[in-house]
Amino acid sequence: MLTMYFRKDKLGVKIYDTRKCMGEGAAADAAACIGNLLAEREHVNIIFAAAPSQNEFLEALLHAGIEWDRVNAFHMDEYIGLPGDAPQGFGNYLRRTIFDRAPFRSVHYINGQSAPEDACRQYSGLLMENPADIVFMGIGENGHIAFNDPHVADFSDTRIMKVVDLDEKCRMQQVHDGCFSTIDEVPSFALTLTVPALMSAARIFCIVPSGTKSAAVKSAVDGDICESCPASILRTKPDATLYLDNDSSRLLQIRSRKLS
Repeated sequence: MLTMYFRKDKLGVKIYDTRKCMGEGAAADAAACIGNLLAEREHVNIIFAAAPSQNEFLEALLHAGIEWDRVNAFHMDEYIGLPGDAPQGFGNYLRRTIFDRAPFRSVHYINGQSAPEDACRQYSGLLMENPADIVFMGIGENGHIAFNDPHVADFSDTRIMKVVDLDEKCRMQQVHDGCFSTIDEVPSFALTLTVPALMSAARIFCIVPSGTKSAAVKSAVDGDICESCPASILRTKPDATLYLDNDSSRLLQIRSRKLS
């Protein structure tokens, strides 16, 4: 159930009472957006995030009546150096969760095993040929979007994809999410779409459940718009919506005012 809607700067924020309702609400909005775009064009290009935070959303999306054979799929980041069949690989997560479960028009995977600069050139070229219409994303515990951690985020980046080193909080999140047993197992480097590449999409859906994200959500919504919280850039985009549950939204100023 939707319990609150408001705007912070240009960003729409929707709060749901449960994580499941949040995922279903975001999926319903996303399916309507895809349907509207497909009424005007032959196909759409969508960039997907890969994280447990997206589970409920992606599951609901699969059952939302989308014409998947008219959707070209991309993803936004990938570890460098993991074996190609590693279950923690983001492409493999998306393959299991959605890409192999729907008849997409095409699916384009980031190659984390190739030379990183070659992978950047190849994937950047694909996105130049197929500009993103929609981005489905989350927010990291350190406020990152994709793998744009605060120390590497650049709101004016001229690149589409780049190589980044991951900060400790980002790597520890992968342990919290149950993807790795210890931080030593988490790769230190990754490929990521840049902040401007993500923001270039016509429509952004940002799905962020869980109390572990509440501090990052507060910084993104209530703090300054700056690279120390990369997700704050969403407040500059009128066609972006942030989807939260009661846990992830608990620190927001508007929630405090409502409860007082």
